[in-house]
Amino acid sequence: MSSFFSSWSWKMAWRDARSNKKRLFVYISAIIIGVAAQVAITSFRDSLNSTINNQSKELLGADLEIETEQPFPDTLRSYAEALGGEQATITEFPSMVFFPGNGATRLSNVRALEGNFPFYGTLETRPSDAAQQFKTDHSALVDQTLLTQFGLSVGDSVKIGEVTFPIGGAITKVPGEAAATSLVGPRVFIPQALLDSTRLVQRGSRIEYKRYFKFDDNRDMEPIEAKLDSLEDHLRIDIDYETVEERREEIGEAVGNLGKFLNLVGFIALLLGGIGVASSIHVYINQKISTASVLRCFGASSDQTMSIFLIQAVVLGFLGALAGTLLGVGMQYLLPALVSDFLPVDVELTISWLSIGLGLFTGTGVALAFALMPLLALRKASPLYALRTLEESITSLLSHNVKFLIYAVIVLTVFGYATLLTESWRVGGLFTLGMVAAFGLLLLVARLLMKLVKRYFPSHWPYVWRQGLANLYRPNNQTATLMLSLGLGMLLVSTLYFSQDMLMEELDFATRDDAPNLIFFDIQPDQNEGLIQLLEEEGLPILQNVPMVTMRLDSLRGRSTRAIADDTTSEVRGWALQREYRSTYRDSLVNSETLLKGEWTGKADPSQGAVPVSAAQEIAEDLELEIGDSLTFDVQGVPVQAYVGSIREVDFRRVQPNFFMLFPAGVLEQAPQIFVTVTRTPNREVTAGTQQAVVRDYPNVSAIDVSRILETINRFIDDISFAIQFMALFSILTGLIVLASSVATSHFQRVRESVLLRTMGASKKQIISILSVEYLFLGLLSALTGLILSLSASWLLGYFYFDIIFVPNVWVIIIGTVLITGLTIFIGMLNSRSIYRRTPLEVLRTETT
Repeated sequence: MSSFFSSWSWKMAWRDARSNKKRLFVYISAIIIGVAAQVAITSFRDSLNSTINNQSKELLGADLEIETEQPFPDTLRSYAEALGGEQATITEFPSMVFFPGNGATRLSNVRALEGNFPFYGTLETRPSDAAQQFKTDHSALVDQTLLTQFGLSVGDSVKIGEVTFPIGGAITKVPGEAAATSLVGPRVFIPQALLDSTRLVQRGSRIEYKRYFKFDDNRDMEPIEAKLDSLEDHLRIDIDYETVEERREEIGEAVGNLGKFLNLVGFIALLLGGIGVASSIHVYINQKISTASVLRCFGASSDQTMSIFLIQAVVLGFLGALAGTLLGVGMQYLLPALVSDFLPVDVELTISWLSIGLGLFTGTGVALAFALMPLLALRKASPLYALRTLEESITSLLSHNVKFLIYAVIVLTVFGYATLLTESWRVGGLFTLGMVAAFGLLLLVARLLMKLVKRYFPSHWPYVWRQGLANLYRPNNQTATLMLSLGLGMLLVSTLYFSQDMLMEELDFATRDDAPNLIFFDIQPDQNEGLIQLLEEEGLPILQNVPMVTMRLDSLRGRSTRAIADDTTSEVRGWALQREYRSTYRDSLVNSETLLKGEWTGKADPSQGAVPVSAAQEIAEDLELEIGDSLTFDVQGVPVQAYVGSIREVDFRRVQPNFFMLFPAGVLEQAPQIFVTVTRTPNREVTAGTQQAVVRDYPNVSAIDVSRILETINRFIDDISFAIQFMALFSILTGLIVLASSVATSHFQRVRESVLLRTMGASKKQIISILSVEYLFLGLLSALTGLILSLSASWLLGYFYFDIIFVPNVWVIIIGTVLITGLTIFIGMLNSRSIYRRTPLEVLRTETT
């Protein structure tokens, strides 16, 4: 297309642009936010990946980690010692900690450390030397979040088991762990030498034994991994190991998925910007038909005429992309504050030239792709339009085949870029189909609402209201586009709020009058009666007192679990084969269980042969169990033969111990076991007092305060939601910019309407009222468009994914609607000031010069 590169086309494009600077600036603004979001996220992701690669050893803190759930057997210990290098050990387990100074208690993650771990990176504490001093002065390091929560400081005391430690320092960062880890289980470090004195390591306790290695030589890990795999088979225990490369890949994959998700959310804002470009250029080109026709009358070809406006589209698209890129580079410095709690490293931010180039290319490409239709339609504009007015949209000049081709180009552009962002053509294809479906549904709902309002709007309402509504249907209106843009932002944000509210409502079981809210576990058999008596003396009900026996599945239907796991044709879930089962026994079912298949047997004698067990529906599906299937369990070294006697449905949402495998009475009574006791307290004061009493008498017993768990979950979800909401707000912001651009590009239309109304006697107040009503309806219809689809999406999520009955939060509906409507009115009126502030003669003189 030679005319695009001719100096005449560029001069004409510049001359025309000089007299339309405001209108063309609107064209730029529509894509700035979308490009900024893309560049910020992509640049931040590149910085994060670079940081992970540079700090890969700090993520693990060692070259190799070996972990088991029991003390290392002699064979494994000998092999570990033979590996050489510098070594350190950590014994990790959950336990209650007690602060004598204020009587506070909290379930924490206790770690008994021996050695100089971490070998890479630093265990950051306040004061800084506490990370080394606590090993020799017999003090404890306590998570800063725990100290802040209970108003404690370094120098206070913490009782762990039967030992009272001075608090030697506050933990601020553990290498390779995100800050959010402390929300779930605050970390407490103690010297390994004092672990036995705490008397917390009891039979049945959940304990992880970890050994870390630092090798001075560049050790090949493959032979070590192969040897550990063979030892796992030989010793018949779970041996988990992790290398630097595995940890880097694991975290890199998680970070990559986060980056891809945020990129797609930002890409939605860019697509909305593209829609804004299409809207702006459509109105702009419609107003330039007479100019193009005059040029045609003076001998310019259709290609030359189109090239003038194509040059404007390309140059302004590039300038918009450039402005968005510069804004995005600055915005990436805000992102660490949003997600830092979920990242295991402190991100070293750098400028990513790849993301800058991608932003420039994408912004320009999206702007051009969405401007194609009105630009190509301009080629069809006849010179006769210099004398004749085109009553319909300029795109009506294009054939259906050309329109279909342009839509295909746009869809392929979206698909290509989504594939580039996600590095998967499948994900890119699904995203593209999802966006086409979402945009299609939003547009369908928007047009349907417009028709319904127009048809059923009361004709007897005042003139101002009727005229304001009629403005939404003016020729070449962009109402549907605006409803699509603002509605999509409303859809994203309200669906997020609805989903969060739905989950928290389901989790808020502790507020029910009959729901348990305090659970004690790791109760040894000789402590069970005493603890029950203590709770009864406190006036608390014993809702459940359940024995728990740990075991592993040894064989299924006569085949060993190892053989099944190695069989690539087997569809049995690996986790169900290899997990540690914590089972119980009783002579009856409880109210959270419903028999689905088979018959329940309440009592059995193992000396008479295999015993019947009842499997929960979930585990039965993962193990592909049927009634009568044989099972062999390894109950801490003792094989127990069993078969599937029944399958039951279990309500795992209940606040009580629920089990995958349920044995009848008479089978496991003599096995090593612990007890779990469930009770309910009337208020937090009683909860705290009861925990203090139990920790004083039974230091090894741990407690779960359900209300505190709910607070932790709520805070965790709030943090995640805030990051997602921040990205979703780009869509709303882009929608508001599209609104402002629509007001600006249709400015001349509004001026003519205002002048006509003022000439016919309308007052300034009436003009303001008409505009206000127009933006009021636009905001309400946009909010309603997003809410209709949001309610539908939330109901589908609840029904098919969360298995929850969705009940919408009325406040989300009200606040969302008021916010979108208010912003629409504010932006609209702000950009319409010149229409009603000046006299008709002033306005006409300004617009015609």
